[in-house]
Amino acid sequence: MATAAKPARKPNAAFMKPLKPSATLAAVIGADPLPRTEVTKKIWEYIKAHDLQDPANRRNINADDKLRPLFGKDQVSMFELTKLVSQHLS
Repeated sequence: MATAAKPARKPNAAFMKPLKPSATLAAVIGADPLPRTEVTKKIWEYIKAHDLQDPANRRNINADDKLRPLFGKDQVSMFELTKLVSQHLS
């Protein structure tokens, strides 16, 4: 008995639409318009490259000089990250 293959899931068009980063966000990820998924990926690359995850609680991200204006505080949780970054996309 053969099972039918599931159709591939279509990506949500809203997530794939390139958005322009603010000057504050562009300082971290560059000025090119990117989809939200790529923005999040680039922010995490930056966080990992600069070892900004709190060693005591890896769910928290410590802001450096580039991230502090983006976050508005010295530390955020990974769950706040998307919401804060969304405010810098248009």
